[in-house]
Amino acid sequence: MTIRHIRIFEAVCDAGCNTTRAAEALHMTQPAVSLAISELESYYGVLLFDRIARRLYLTEAGAEFLDYARRITLTFDDMETTVRNWESKGVLRVGASVSVGAKLMPELTARFRKTHPDIRVKVRIDRSDRLEEAIAAGETDFALIEGIAHGDSLIVEDFMEDRLALVTSPDTVDPGSTVSREDFLRMEFLLRERGSGTREIFESTLAAASLPPPAPMWESLSTAALMNAAKAGLGTAVVPRRMAEEAISSGSLAEFFVEGLTFRRTYKIVYHRDKRFTKSARDFLALCRETGVSEPIQHRKEN
Repeated sequence: MTIRHIRIFEAVCDAGCNTTRAAEALHMTQPAVSLAISELESYYGVLLFDRIARRLYLTEAGAEFLDYARRITLTFDDMETTVRNWESKGVLRVGASVSVGAKLMPELTARFRKTHPDIRVKVRIDRSDRLEEAIAAGETDFALIEGIAHGDSLIVEDFMEDRLALVTSPDTVDPGSTVSREDFLRMEFLLRERGSGTREIFESTLAAASLPPPAPMWESLSTAALMNAAKAGLGTAVVPRRMAEEAISSGSLAEFFVEGLTFRRTYKIVYHRDKRFTKSARDFLALCRETGVSEPIQHRKEN
């Protein structure tokens, strides 16, 4: 029994249980249509039609079968349409680390939807290490992170540079000032949780300068919570510069610098080395790369 048999059965029913008219609609011969109906009845061991005076009448079993047939062909046609048009219609599963997901990912997704309105973009915002696990498990097509990728099976591509900003209350330091390393390490720190890309970059930069990682007073999954704590004068928050721009410009946060240190970071596209991308996925990745080229790298003037 095949989908062809089911379509022939439907055609006979739609033609008023007339095999000749069904054959005309299907561009088949009448004997071929009758044979298909007989094969169905033989396969299931039931009569789908009564034959009375050379006419067909749908049996109770035939009526039940027709109900299933309608649902099967509808589902089959939907599958055919969806899969054949997967390049222009479908689901794109994108991951983003918390910092990327807060500002950059909404901007990228909104721009992508303007040119690909039929593609559903499902976004998962999580820690970079968890996104790597999702990629390895096939749960995410690719991810945008700002941390350091660790998986051996991953392809990692840089696409944009940025830096971390050190921000605190304007009552604590003068905006734009530079402090010594010693004074910096004596501050109270408000940091993202371990495993986050922001925390990893901050600590790796200190390690490269032979400085010990400070014990944070606050640890949070939320960059916004850290910035609010910094505004309240509770310490120094280490946050993505992109996310703190408005607060720095308005004067509610003061950005300062450390002598000889710059906390640079690179946004990365991460995906499994065996991943085969659809056209829509390739278009989204191209948008990311174009954004990285068009936006200037944010660095401070070295003191």
